Amino acid sequence: MGDRIRDEVNDGLKEAIKQRDRVRTATLRLINAAIKDRDIEARTKGQDGVCDEEIMGILAKMIRQREESSQIYEENGRLEMAEQEREEIEIIRSFLPRQMGEEEIEGACREVVAEVGAQGLRDMGKCMGTLKERYAGRMDFGQASTKIKEMLTR
Repeated sequence: MGDRIRDEVNDGLKEAIKQRDRVRTATLRLINAAIKDRDIEARTKGQDGVCDEEIMGILAKMIRQREESSQIYEENGRLEMAEQEREEIEIIRSFLPRQMGEEEIEGACREVVAEVGAQGLRDMGKCMGTLKERYAGRMDFGQASTKIKEMLTR
């Protein structure tokens, strides 16, 4: 089960409540709710609950949703709402491992393409699956997908 991140979120929530940090408290409660929803889903399938890797996936999804919302708010001149979304992104991101840079992503993609023996786009799924397994929560998979596509179509 995903105890490390779960514990960090709970400790952070207690601290945010003590400090009366409204945005951080609300964001951490949203994270807890998302984790609990996924735990319930896992239990209905006979599993214990979600592990840290799955929690990292949940957090990455929450970040993507907020990035999209922030962009929409900005396009519509709702700058205060866009700023709030970006604030939430930073809070959520603080529970994820350090994100890989562009060169690191490219290196990892090159390594996986060679390892899988990918010949063309039909092998893209295998490559992406391997990357997601190894780098969950640390890699921008949109960026990785673009790099792998470029490598496989050369």
